Amino acid sequence: MINISLPDGSVRSFDKPVSGAEIAAAIGPGLAKAALALRVDGGMKDLGTVVDHDARIAIVTSRDPDALELLRHDAAHVLAQAVQELYPGTQITFGPATEDGFYYDFVRAEPFTPDDFARIEQRMAEIVDRDLPITREVWDRARIKDYFRKHGESFKAEWADELPKGEEISVYRQGDWLDMCLGPHLPSTGKLGKAFKLTKVSGAYWRGDASKAQLQRVYGTVFFSDKDLKAYLNRLEEAEKRDHRRLGREMGLFHQQEDSAGMVYWHPKGWTLWRTLEAYLRRKLEADGYVEVKTPQLNDRRLWEASGHWEKFRENMYLSENEEGLREFIADPAQRIFALKPMNCPCHIQIFNQGLRSYRELPLRLAEMGSCHRFEPSGALHGILRVRSFTQDDAHIFCLEEQIESETIRFCKLLGEVYRDLGFEYFVKFSDRPPVRIGSDAIWDQAEGALQSASKAAGLDLILNPGEGAFYGPKLEFVLRDAIGRDWQCGTLQVDFMLPERLGASYVAEDGARKVPVMLHRAIFGSFERMIGILIEHHAGRFPLWLAPTQAVVATIVNDADSYANEVAERLRTAGMRVDTDLRNEKINYKVREHSLAHVPLILAVGRRDIDNRTVAVRRLGSEKQEVLELGAAVTTLSAEARPPY
Repeated sequence: MINISLPDGSVRSFDKPVSGAEIAAAIGPGLAKAALALRVDGGMKDLGTVVDHDARIAIVTSRDPDALELLRHDAAHVLAQAVQELYPGTQITFGPATEDGFYYDFVRAEPFTPDDFARIEQRMAEIVDRDLPITREVWDRARIKDYFRKHGESFKAEWADELPKGEEISVYRQGDWLDMCLGPHLPSTGKLGKAFKLTKVSGAYWRGDASKAQLQRVYGTVFFSDKDLKAYLNRLEEAEKRDHRRLGREMGLFHQQEDSAGMVYWHPKGWTLWRTLEAYLRRKLEADGYVEVKTPQLNDRRLWEASGHWEKFRENMYLSENEEGLREFIADPAQRIFALKPMNCPCHIQIFNQGLRSYRELPLRLAEMGSCHRFEPSGALHGILRVRSFTQDDAHIFCLEEQIESETIRFCKLLGEVYRDLGFEYFVKFSDRPPVRIGSDAIWDQAEGALQSASKAAGLDLILNPGEGAFYGPKLEFVLRDAIGRDWQCGTLQVDFMLPERLGASYVAEDGARKVPVMLHRAIFGSFERMIGILIEHHAGRFPLWLAPTQAVVATIVNDADSYANEVAERLRTAGMRVDTDLRNEKINYKVREHSLAHVPLILAVGRRDIDNRTVAVRRLGSEKQEVLELGAAVTTLSAEARPPY
């Protein structure tokens, strides 16, 4: 007898092994029709999986949180089948689900273009209409290599040879088409539906290696309903309008160029935006008890070896060595290799280690607007959202274990204030121990327990993000949701019991003993570059008045008003505003349109009547109306509106 425990707490018994489809049918015809997959003791399986032991079972339907990933994985397979039917001789490689959809990488002599998408989508729809059963088979290595070689699939044959010896190789077949895959998959192609859309094509490399063959990557997205697909495509269209790269160029904020890939050239207006944001954050940190520090860009590799970063991040670190220094200072050149810091934490421990520390000094909150460098693959770079040179709004809190809770509550309050000031809602993920990490399981149990307890005390509603913690400790990930519903992971809080010990940090406890402090790694923006990119897209370039690089332009209607316009601008600057003048011999409507396109929040028009009456006509971005104010009242009102939050 096999006992199947269901999510509602009930138990169903079967006198023989039973498949997921049979379990769904036994529960009811409605569930049998809606069933897509099976969850066995928490793991996702194909609906056809046979359960031959007592188990906890859940039938996966479109309402399951993981169902969309399942749908997207199947869409990638249907795309690959459609392409190979339409373009014989095309080789397949890999095709995973992604956060927003799916892609498949192909090898084909002729390039794909968006003009091919309609034809491919039509064939995908035909494959859905065929309702082909999707079945799992297990093949041995020799058979699968022979199959792919005979069918001209050299990349698949190569990959089959790379799989670990003894590992079971599963093949999924839909009609006459098949692919190597771990699964799980839908029971048939008909379950995919037709709410899919191919979105773009780009280049890629076989196994992500630029020295290997170039592939063509076709992207798409899929949803359970046409309504959800339409909403997503509308969001994509809106996202394109808000693209920070285009807006950054049009607004004169920054530029990037090929000879400094992953680096940013900040223009005056962009740097004004940066400094405004930095000054705001600095005020918040000082009010919350942080002290600011500055640490070197270059550090000897021995520091990174001691911290564990050399082993984990060596391939992403920029290195420097000086031949003269090597000869002069040390016999072993390997020990005089320096690395541009990829993060600030080991450097902050060096500051903590200077002098004898007492428990009375804790918590000690060290903050740094620290410039860091990481080598990101060129394919991963994306405007200023993903760069190689960036500035972290980093801080490390050295504290006692019993202070973790109070410091977590304090930080969450600070972070919430900042995000609200910037106009964001957010949610929080809890990321526990990753597969590759330092420290014992006992230490990880201690760190995870402390962070979970502190999160509960802070009133956080956590979403579990398994296996995504840092290599030295668990973390909270604070995820922003922007104006068009996209999520951006920015802030973090990590509990670290290990790096301080590895780097020799200690304090004198109340009983006179030397103890190792707990280290809380925390950031609010993540990096200034990324946060500014997100803010540009969130506000579509229309920043709140306090943050706008140029807050107001005083524009003349007639040349006679030039002197008065300069006076108005100077009065506003004296009141603390960032103001330009536009004295060109152009019509006022032209000036208003031009500055509106540049997203200037306030345009103050002045003419002969304004000179006589000591007034200004104020037009706000996005409004066709204007308000005539006495100059003194305008300066008082507008400067108060432009004051940054505290």
